[in-house]
Amino acid sequence: MKKEDIQAIQELLSSPKKIAIIPHRGPDGDAMGSTLGLYHFLLKNNHQATVISPNEMPYFLEWLPGANSVKVFEKDKAVCTQILEEAEIIFTLDFNALHRTGEMENVLNQLSAPYIMIDHHQFPHDYATYTYSDTNFGSTCEMVYNFISFLGKKSDIDQTIGTCIYTGILTDSGSFRFPKTTGTTHRIIAELIELGVKNTEIPNLLFDNSSFGRLQILGRALQNMKVFTEHKTAYTYLTQDELDSFDHIKGDTEGIVNYGLSIKGIVFSAIFIENKDEKIIKISFRSQGDFDVNQFSRDHFNGGGHINAAGGKSENSMEDTIRKFEELVKNLAV
Repeated sequence: MKKEDIQAIQELLSSPKKIAIIPHRGPDGDAMGSTLGLYHFLLKNNHQATVISPNEMPYFLEWLPGANSVKVFEKDKAVCTQILEEAEIIFTLDFNALHRTGEMENVLNQLSAPYIMIDHHQFPHDYATYTYSDTNFGSTCEMVYNFISFLGKKSDIDQTIGTCIYTGILTDSGSFRFPKTTGTTHRIIAELIELGVKNTEIPNLLFDNSSFGRLQILGRALQNMKVFTEHKTAYTYLTQDELDSFDHIKGDTEGIVNYGLSIKGIVFSAIFIENKDEKIIKISFRSQGDFDVNQFSRDHFNGGGHINAAGGKSENSMEDTIRKFEELVKNLAV
């Protein structure tokens, strides 16, 4: 991050401010970990901070410290809009384009307060006054750790802040398996553990906290899986009726796309999830190695993300969306 930007932010934060902190719509562990970690840091420095999520977080993140203080825009638009309009600083974390906030974008586009972006995705938009954007990092949480350090406040990172940061690093690194997990990442994790972060309990809270319905949904997704061995590709799908039959709740499909990559020889995996309320097919892509799912999603499915992890969407039917995907796969150099 630029030295002059750090100095400007230090000046901004030198007196108590009303601050809004925003994750992307459909927040994951890194989005909620980074926003709540920053939230606790700002509270510690006498600011009036509020995390406003575009929609609800998945149930397996509700244990995070401060999660019960998060405002949800979709549930309380009037209150959230007032907080945003009164904010003197707005942080946007783990996304770099305002449309990633869904309906909130209409409010955010009208605000005059300075934006501070902290994010690790490609192709950042230019809405922010101050930008800390770097695709070399595997998580925004690792960047929040750095950001606090840049401000000369590393000693403020305590067990509570560390728990939030640890959660985002753990989830966005695929439990430290993804390529952008560096020695520095592990050194940060070691420091957090020394602060009292419960590294043996957090994975249980995140990954061993499933309902029976979620396991049934996973079973159905595995039954629906198709494998194209010659194209090193696997995909699965879940219809709205299938989700409803297992009492689907938000977060139940998280991580299912990764199962395709567990098949020997597969380097490209996708899942297609029907959402009748929004009249779209939501898509997640994952890859191993050099195959760029970010570019694939941008080119064909109105999405984007990282080289090895991206999302997209389709307004066509499930059948037409999958047919398009299969035709594309046949011509890929995976």
